[in-house]
Amino acid sequence: MLRSALVAGCATALAAASLAVAAPAGASEFAPHHMNPHTAASTSTTSSSPLAYKGGNVVTSPTVYIVYWGSQWGSGSTITNDPSGEAPLQLSFFQHAYGSGDTWSTSMTQYCQGVATGTTNCNGAGTPVGHPASNPVGGTWLDSGVTVPSSPSSSQIATEAQRAATHFGVSGDNVQIIVDVPHGISPQGFKRQYCAWHDHTTVNGADLPYTNMPYISDAGSGCGANFVATGSSGVNGATEGVTIVGGHEYGETLTDPAPSSGWVDGGGSENGDKCAWISSGQGASSIISMNGANFAVQSLWSNNFNNNAGGCVTHYTSPTNQG
Repeated sequence: MLRSALVAGCATALAAASLAVAAPAGASEFAPHHMNPHTAASTSTTSSSPLAYKGGNVVTSPTVYIVYWGSQWGSGSTITNDPSGEAPLQLSFFQHAYGSGDTWSTSMTQYCQGVATGTTNCNGAGTPVGHPASNPVGGTWLDSGVTVPSSPSSSQIATEAQRAATHFGVSGDNVQIIVDVPHGISPQGFKRQYCAWHDHTTVNGADLPYTNMPYISDAGSGCGANFVATGSSGVNGATEGVTIVGGHEYGETLTDPAPSSGWVDGGGSENGDKCAWISSGQGASSIISMNGANFAVQSLWSNNFNNNAGGCVTHYTSPTNQG
């Protein structure tokens, strides 16, 4: 009896420890659908308060680099193990996130750097978050020279981001390295604690924002599968989470590349967190068109929506034309 209690206690402690080390301290996690706090408490102070500037950098000229981490994706330079087709969907999403044909990600341009700490509306001051005029994907790389462990740690993911940055020859806050984890591999905390997370590290003495992007369809509905009705859009419901989750992390990286030093609200939520997993009404996740291609996305928080009252929006043509 005593031995059983000790074993049970150790198991509980190990489980708690596993959750505790799932992401680095300070990283911003995107909780699975069944864990999202805002669906149950959408009127909380945290969800309705504005984002405020914390004095750090934003991304003024976004460029995305994707590394397909490990030999489990395939060999040489050819992806052969991608049963849900996540790699081409993700790549297409970012390749279409630019110019006047993308009014989803433009809500971030209202946020800026170089203004007083505590600012909630830049109103043209400072240097704004950039919106790419053309395809923002700077490169992709199948890193087949390594094998990903079955349950990689946050430090191993950060190391791979640094390895990819060295491969691409890039660094700095205008870079986002997305570490794509292969099918069947479950980073510590994935599906239980988060769908994805973003953080920053350093390479060659410069800052480096990066995202831990597990194989999202492995999590099913918990990370977005069939969350939005697809209708005749051509979007595959089973892989909606790839762009819902990917867009969430992209929006947060642009406004808060070193988590909690950019734009967050009073409870520490970023622009993606405040609008996560909304299924109906204002700000509901939806199918949107970017430069002629359809994708499932979640809304993002806009401080200047509704005469500066704030709210979640899926399109942003200008401060007076959004919703």
